[in-house]
Amino acid sequence: MPAPERSLVPTLVFLEHHGGEIQKGALGVLAKAASLGDAHGVIAGSGVAALAGKAHGAGKVWVADDPALDAPLPQPRVDVLEQVVKEGAYDSVLFAASVLAADVAAGLAARLDAGLNWDLVDIQERDGTLVGTRPALGDSVYVEVGWKSEPRLALIRSGTFEPVGGDAGEPEVAEVAVDLQDFSTKATMLEQAHEEQSGPSIEDADIVVAGGRGLGGPENFALVEELAKALGGAVAATRAVVDAGWYPYSTQVGQTGKSVSPKLYVACGISGAIQHKVGMQSSNVIVAINKDPNAPIFEFSDLGVVGDVHQIVPKLTELVRARKH
Repeated sequence: MPAPERSLVPTLVFLEHHGGEIQKGALGVLAKAASLGDAHGVIAGSGVAALAGKAHGAGKVWVADDPALDAPLPQPRVDVLEQVVKEGAYDSVLFAASVLAADVAAGLAARLDAGLNWDLVDIQERDGTLVGTRPALGDSVYVEVGWKSEPRLALIRSGTFEPVGGDAGEPEVAEVAVDLQDFSTKATMLEQAHEEQSGPSIEDADIVVAGGRGLGGPENFALVEELAKALGGAVAATRAVVDAGWYPYSTQVGQTGKSVSPKLYVACGISGAIQHKVGMQSSNVIVAINKDPNAPIFEFSDLGVVGDVHQIVPKLTELVRARKH
């Protein structure tokens, strides 16, 4: 069977970074782009030159390293990307979905008069052009989408693709001379608040333990936290829980929250409504604990436990700790 045709023009990927690390989602999108053909990356920030070597899968990384890019503001990054897209003559630019990436992608689309498809869960190359796949009608169906013009911009749903290992070799590094528009420097960041948390974020964690209204109250989230700690995972919640003030909005998984795709997703006291399902259905293994045998979540779980979460979760935590010891 002949190998698929590969685009002569590399795909450019925006490599968002925080805390001295490229985001897992961006590295996953880079890996997908590399599977389609040549993939290049672009990093914009201050003191970020060393990150280029961590862009596994990229043949070339454009690095815009300048104090003016220290704050995670979108408009200066739009300037950098506009320059790189034009200089490299890129016809496709991919972003891993995040608050910052969405702002940058929208700004770049307006600047370049380009088409932007968002919330994609897959992207393929056919006959030299990109074809995206995105969910519709509450994730009940999937549709293919395309672009009428170039460059083609795409926001990929968080957690869709996994990064590749670090044995792909060092990429070529190209320095970008940062030249910002006057209007791009008008906004300044006065303060950046960091949420206190220990362990991985729900987007990056290999194991996620989520709690729903079935826990009965905010005080019972300690059960979920203890299990997550024992497993070395992160804690997530449903919309009903965060709306009730039981847990922070940053942990919400679902249609109006975050999408995750861990290796293991443990749902504690979660009914499994479609709004929650769309945010975690791509998890590798789904384990559900619910006292209602007719709960919808059992329909798409790999393992279902019918019982009281207040009894089962503590015992499960004890077993995990015993196995570790």
